[in-house]
Amino acid sequence: VQLQAFGGGLVQAGGSLTLSCAASGHTVSTLSMSWFRQAPGKEREFVAVIYGRRDTYYADFVKGRFTISRDNAKNTMALQMNNLKPEDTAVYYCAAQLRPIPLIYGVQNYDYWGQGTQVTVSS
Repeated sequence: VQLQAFGGGLVQAGGSLTLSCAASGHTVSTLSMSWFRQAPGKEREFVAVIYGRRDTYYADFVKGRFTISRDNAKNTMALQMNNLKPEDTAVYYCAAQLRPIPLIYGVQNYDYWGQGTQVTVSS
């Protein structure tokens, strides 16, 4: 399985950005797929997951602002980010695991990773 994340960029606080993750070698509908992020000097942290029949779960700090989705026909996953804050600045990674019911937290639980895309939110 190969994952490729794209869509990052520079945006002002309060703005929106959509990240995408394209998968190859496996169908996204049979993977549990997540977004993580890593800010400079910090550990990589969980952001959101989508699994099964589009069940979703979010980290508290993005609830109500970010929406994770999946397009089975395009074999992609997306993260719509609204009301962005400077503290959302980080490299965002898409990740996938083969478990149908994912172990959400912990980078060690994920089998595949994309290369990351930079999101910078200016104040």
